Amino acid sequence: MMSNEILFSPFTVNGLTLPNRFVMAPMTRAMAQDGIPAAKQAEYYRRRAAGGVGLILTEGTVIDRPASRNDPGIPFFHGSAALAGWENVAQAVHAAGGRIGPQLWHTGSTRSMGTNWVPESPVESPSGLVGPNDPRGIAMTEENIADTVAAFASAAASARKLGFDLVELHGAHGYLIDQFFWQGTNLRHDAFGGATIAERSRFAASAIRAVRQAVGPAFPIALRVSQWKQQDYAARNACSPDEMTAWLLPLVEAGVDILHCSQRRFWEPEFPELDGEQGLNFAGWAKKLTGAATISVGSVGLSDDFFSAFGGQGSHATTLQGNLAARIEQGEFDLIAIGRVLISDADWVNKVRDERTQELAGFKATDLATLD
Repeated sequence: MMSNEILFSPFTVNGLTLPNRFVMAPMTRAMAQDGIPAAKQAEYYRRRAAGGVGLILTEGTVIDRPASRNDPGIPFFHGSAALAGWENVAQAVHAAGGRIGPQLWHTGSTRSMGTNWVPESPVESPSGLVGPNDPRGIAMTEENIADTVAAFASAAASARKLGFDLVELHGAHGYLIDQFFWQGTNLRHDAFGGATIAERSRFAASAIRAVRQAVGPAFPIALRVSQWKQQDYAARNACSPDEMTAWLLPLVEAGVDILHCSQRRFWEPEFPELDGEQGLNFAGWAKKLTGAATISVGSVGLSDDFFSAFGGQGSHATTLQGNLAARIEQGEFDLIAIGRVLISDADWVNKVRDERTQELAGFKATDLATLD
């Protein structure tokens, strides 16, 4: 087998067959005027599908809650105008031969990294915190929680009706679902809190079960998870394989088909103290412990990790580091997500396929200001 051939082999999960192993990672662009995706969004995603991406996960698009977004340019995934816009996006991607799923999102109590805008309604979170000992907004009532679960389910049902190929719930990076996971922001004493990660995973499991019921058994559900938070890059939900099992296995049992495991550099081991510097990464451990399909992600094809982009820095192109093809061929994880390189180079996947390595572009931070 050629060194990169496995990267361009098909993969099937819950009835959905992807033409290759490359996934476009969700990346907030915040350019949807009035929350409505328009022709420019449809063309943006269409170009990446035409550029060879096997599966596109959209930027985070928010569910129907009063304060579910923290930037006025984040798109809605509710309301007739927004859903009509998303239907056009899905049709454009399909016409280019791609597969696509929306990332369903609630930003919780987090602040925007790019604007001082705040929603009219108070932001909500498990315990009225944005980080440990950092109050912001209100603690969700059980009625708020039930309404939020229902909003995730409603959005997922809309995604299937509009012709999307799957849905992903954003459960990472310190946003609402992850604020339930994180001991530092979940101080609740009811069924959605607790001292253990298994107890703090009950909100996510409730949302996933509702989504599964809304979309039926034969429609893939992905969940993005991370250890790190934007509030604390060193935070961890699971410090051992046993804790990771307690965290993630109930979510797979609730209906998740794909765990999308976010880390800074995909080649770094999750538990080096157990299996050394060549050990399994986050996605590898998640697959081993739960049996779910997994997406790995983290600085593919770039010289610097994504934190540099937060400071307005670009990143140089590199070869495919970290024995990517070998790790997929060995079954450590199934799919690999790429992010920033696709902002600057919509044809990156086709260039890798055609071995046009001299044409691979890096990431230019100035490209974040446009939607090309």
